[in-house]
Amino acid sequence: MRTFSKIVSTVFHPMLIPTLGLFLIFNIGGHFSYLPLDHKRIIYLIVFLSTCALPLSLMPLFMLLGVIKSIYMKNRQERILPTVFTGLFYCLGYFFLSRIPVVPSFIQSFMLATIIAIAIALLITLFWKISMHMIGIGGLTGALLALSFRFGLDIWILFSLALIIAGMVGTARLYLKAHTPAQVHTGFILGGLVVFAGSLIF
Repeated sequence: MRTFSKIVSTVFHPMLIPTLGLFLIFNIGGHFSYLPLDHKRIIYLIVFLSTCALPLSLMPLFMLLGVIKSIYMKNRQERILPTVFTGLFYCLGYFFLSRIPVVPSFIQSFMLATIIAIAIALLITLFWKISMHMIGIGGLTGALLALSFRFGLDIWILFSLALIIAGMVGTARLYLKAHTPAQVHTGFILGGLVVFAGSLIF
């Protein structure tokens, strides 16, 4: 069970969620599916670099400087500086996406809403250890729901699957004693509400 929990936590790591969300957006149906492959590749590259590769590349430096003790960042204080830089990289990714005319507005809204969720999570982390994993999977679930509302897509099976995965991630985080139930539930609700509302409003 411990090994399974670690696998689930790794596969659905917050740094991978935006790229996974982008994959679902492009393959869920509707007009997103007709975007030229070259355009999709550019968007994939920007999103993956800004939300995963660049934040991850700083982890060895943070460990060398003693900012974090391990990549798991078990203490609340260890998460503050990496979260700040992660948010900055997300902003950089959003900047480039907003400058490319072919990027669908929903993808830009999804990124902007995610940045807002990170900013709120950072403020909370100053005082309390909220679950970043659950913010990530909650945001993905909220984005799927927003897609359904905004474009009338029938994605309830996929939405239900996202809820099941969220339950698995939450259970894994609890089993690994990484968070309390309150931190897990609050993370999911925060990510879900912010990304759902942001993806509809922006």
